[in-house]
Amino acid sequence: MASVPTWGKRTLALGAGAAVTALVLTGCAGGTSGGSGDLDGLIIGTTDKITSLDPAGSYDNGSFAVQNQVFPFLMNTPTGSPDVEPDIATKGEFTDPTTYEVTLKKGLEFANGNALTSSDVKFSFERDLKIKNDNGPWSLLANLKSIDTPDDTTVVFHLDHADQTWPQVLSSPAGPIVDEDVFSATELTSADDIVKGKAFAGQYTITSYKENDLIAYQANPKYDGVLEKAKTKDVTAQYFTKETDLKLAVQQGDVDVAYRSLTPTDISSLRKDDKLQVIDGPGGEIRYVVFNFKTQPFGTGQDDADEAKALAVRQAVADVVDRDELAKEVYNDTYTPVYSMVPDGLTGAATPFKSLYGDGNGAPDVDKAKKTLADAGVSGKIELDIQYSPDHYGSASDDEYATLKTQLEDSGLFTVNIQSTVYTTYAVERTKDAYPLYQLGWFPDFSDADNYLSPFFTKDNFVQNHYDDPTIQGLIADEQEESDADKRAEIIEKAQQREAEQISTLPLLQGKSVAVAGKDVKGVTLDASFKFRYGTITK
Repeated sequence: MASVPTWGKRTLALGAGAAVTALVLTGCAGGTSGGSGDLDGLIIGTTDKITSLDPAGSYDNGSFAVQNQVFPFLMNTPTGSPDVEPDIATKGEFTDPTTYEVTLKKGLEFANGNALTSSDVKFSFERDLKIKNDNGPWSLLANLKSIDTPDDTTVVFHLDHADQTWPQVLSSPAGPIVDEDVFSATELTSADDIVKGKAFAGQYTITSYKENDLIAYQANPKYDGVLEKAKTKDVTAQYFTKETDLKLAVQQGDVDVAYRSLTPTDISSLRKDDKLQVIDGPGGEIRYVVFNFKTQPFGTGQDDADEAKALAVRQAVADVVDRDELAKEVYNDTYTPVYSMVPDGLTGAATPFKSLYGDGNGAPDVDKAKKTLADAGVSGKIELDIQYSPDHYGSASDDEYATLKTQLEDSGLFTVNIQSTVYTTYAVERTKDAYPLYQLGWFPDFSDADNYLSPFFTKDNFVQNHYDDPTIQGLIADEQEESDADKRAEIIEKAQQREAEQISTLPLLQGKSVAVAGKDVKGVTLDASFKFRYGTITK
């Protein structure tokens, strides 16, 4: 087992991660920005929220969905593939286990006419680490030691340790390349300044931006990357507050695309509408509960702190939760039970929460939970304060956490206080020890098991729940360094087992990617890259 690394964490979140996934597309004709009937080109509707247009200030699916359209990457996933290839680069390769060299294409430009060179690349990654925004993706770059730029088209990344996922990190939320002449090196740059500065070099530029309301995109003729030119010139993203409004918009043809999120009931209903097409794709999204090791019952910050009792509480919760009920009754089977933080379908995925807790086959076991608590010396009902976000992860979160409360209280072991907070506040408060137990969702940065481990379980992890275990940190370092696929899968399985024994997070459900489109819409692509791109869509 490797020595414990000092580089810390890697992350995304999507909730930092993610939510009920749905998309919508239908017809709309051009005009100027106004009501949805007057919007230009393709209309994409969503209830997702944008945290920041600046890549250094966001680590959520809503923000990344925008950034993917307008910023270039060194490495990217071509349509239909989960594997990365050079984007605005001609090649990227390890020259030794801890050195990764990228060669940029010549003559690259931002939309404003500024040259895009290795200097911008170095600037982009270093500012992430310098700004270190609480909601930013800087933790994905924790393995980055230094960057050299010997000439305008060469970028050399020096890593602290060997890392087989580094090329995929370059395609992640930490990977957008920004214009050093527009962006600040030391603080977040406002959306107004970014749009005014035309600091874009992706498939699209943004011509008008009103955060969480309307964004007008225009195809970027200067884009020179692996994704090819955008097929539709004008795209408008329209942001909805309620899923019901989004459903109505797609039914009436007022939007061409609605992405994240429609309720499971809405999706089932829309499948029956012969004017629409429902497109299913691979789902890397998971939903889970985080335990704050400091503020949970018997946590390290409590007057009655007791590590054994705190663990017993987490284990008892894991024994009682009924994932099948959540999947069926709340989500109409648009989600399925998941028994590890690494979802089914990825190399190395295991099911330790299934064998360790409940009846050993995925069902709850209250008697087992009672024994776990009694053996640890825990008596009386345990009070649990659980927080969730009603807007960021979809309105079904209300039912999800109401059902979870009922499951826990029906065991006779817990008294549960459920509270909800809008995500703009939630994203800040959860990192300040405000919530003893709380909801998060995760949408991967890239399709590799490591992206479900290192963001959560390395030191100073993304969830910031005070979980610090040298054993799992060593396992994560080992799997990142291991080049043999079979050996790496074995290490990944061991890491999942270790986390399940300690329960830093409690995985509940695994989702799928769903798009709803008008019959005349083509090119909606949902693939294992887990990225939704506007550039493939036409009508």
